[in-house]
Amino acid sequence: MNSTHRASTRSWAAAGLLAALAGLAVGHLAAALTAPRSAPLSALSDAVIAVVPPAVSHWFIELVGTADKPLLVTGLALGVAAAGAGVGVLWRTRPWLARAAVAGFVVVGAAAAVTRPGLGAAAVLPSALSGVVVLACLQWWASRDADRSRNGRRGFLAAVGGVAAAAVAGSWWAGRVGPAAIEADREAVALPDPDAPVVEPGPVADFEVEGLTPYRVPNGDFYRIDTAITVPRVDVDAWSLRVHGMVDRELTFTFDDLLGRELIERDITLACVSNPVGGDLVGNARWLGVSLPALLAEAGVDPAADQLVSRSTDGWTAGSPTELVFDGRDAMIAIGMNGTPLPVDHGWPARLVVPGLYGYVSATKWLTELELTTFDAYDAYWITRGWSTPRPVKTQSRIDTPRSKASGGAVTVAGVAWAQHRGIGAVELRVDDGAWRPCELSDVATGDTWRQWRYEWDAPEGEHTLTVRATDGDGEVQTDTVQGVIPDGATGLHSVTVTVG
Repeated sequence: MNSTHRASTRSWAAAGLLAALAGLAVGHLAAALTAPRSAPLSALSDAVIAVVPPAVSHWFIELVGTADKPLLVTGLALGVAAAGAGVGVLWRTRPWLARAAVAGFVVVGAAAAVTRPGLGAAAVLPSALSGVVVLACLQWWASRDADRSRNGRRGFLAAVGGVAAAAVAGSWWAGRVGPAAIEADREAVALPDPDAPVVEPGPVADFEVEGLTPYRVPNGDFYRIDTAITVPRVDVDAWSLRVHGMVDRELTFTFDDLLGRELIERDITLACVSNPVGGDLVGNARWLGVSLPALLAEAGVDPAADQLVSRSTDGWTAGSPTELVFDGRDAMIAIGMNGTPLPVDHGWPARLVVPGLYGYVSATKWLTELELTTFDAYDAYWITRGWSTPRPVKTQSRIDTPRSKASGGAVTVAGVAWAQHRGIGAVELRVDDGAWRPCELSDVATGDTWRQWRYEWDAPEGEHTLTVRATDGDGEVQTDTVQGVIPDGATGLHSVTVTVG
């Protein structure tokens, strides 16, 4: 026999929490079917990133590293769940005030979405649907009587939980095979052979030492750093690249236009300015694309334009020195990576690749716009947040293996070193406080890629400190001065402590 009693405050809190989660799930499903970046949590996270003070942003990134965006999304999700529980409790005694609170949350989410670059008025729909679901769930919970059966509460929990689970499953489906998916379109693109193939680095570009990062990093392992909470999903058939600003003529290129141009293929190493000494926010890949200076030249660049501003479809910007684009380096608009169409996470359908510059001032993904302007007239995204105007990539070297333990006797110490567009001329290893010892270097074809190095170490038992340093192609030795990543990249020498025995 069912027993009845008035629902407790705890029950109302649980109902509000579950209603909020169901609302989020439905909102994210609506976004997955239309514009993924308009999902409530995604839009709110983007808005937080846009308004948070630079000092707070720097502190958080230094504290948690690349976990910053997942932690932000998780924190917002927990906040929404807690707010849902609070709304449930409020509804128990003041339902109209609770409804007003839900409406307020909807307005905040909708405003965050509709103000994101590249999203229009339709971006309010996911947040609006989330609010409707929350209101409907709580109205259902409250509709029968103040006294309700335990079976009725269980039925509510099962039904609302089922809605949430179905919406989550639907979002997963939509992101892969539904209307918002783009992977099938990407995979259908057949990249032409390059008109100007890469110069192969030589027979010993890879030492093939266990634990050593390969010369070319596979796409799935290549580092990803950007501000996108939800990766932009660009319809390649509707995509275009606009060139404007201080030019003689404004030009627009479609993806087919790029495919029809002369394609160049180059091995180029990219590095993130936030990479710490010894970090892995750096990687080498084989890029296929069109020459950036050749494309810009067709627009007729004003000699007074000293900055090239590149914009992503999600509104992110980078500012590159125009003189470095035209100084002969292989700056390109890349459409392919390691023999495949550019992966979605790495900027499909097109991104910038400029050798010798950190990504925050050059490597725009999901590229949609190139504007010729001046540094006096415009500050790009990270410049407004306290990072420096463009600086060359600093000479760095890293020990990949061993990292902590090694057997006694012959031990291969190996790693990578980079100084893009200057190249690596030498690498040296120091054991404890001993002399610097020259290392063997791998083959490379240009100075735009990193270089593997190795040293055969006769390792005595005990604990030892290994330190590496590189010399660039201009003869400059890597500095041992320790500096953090802000404002223009870290410096210092990478060391590891190895126990041999």
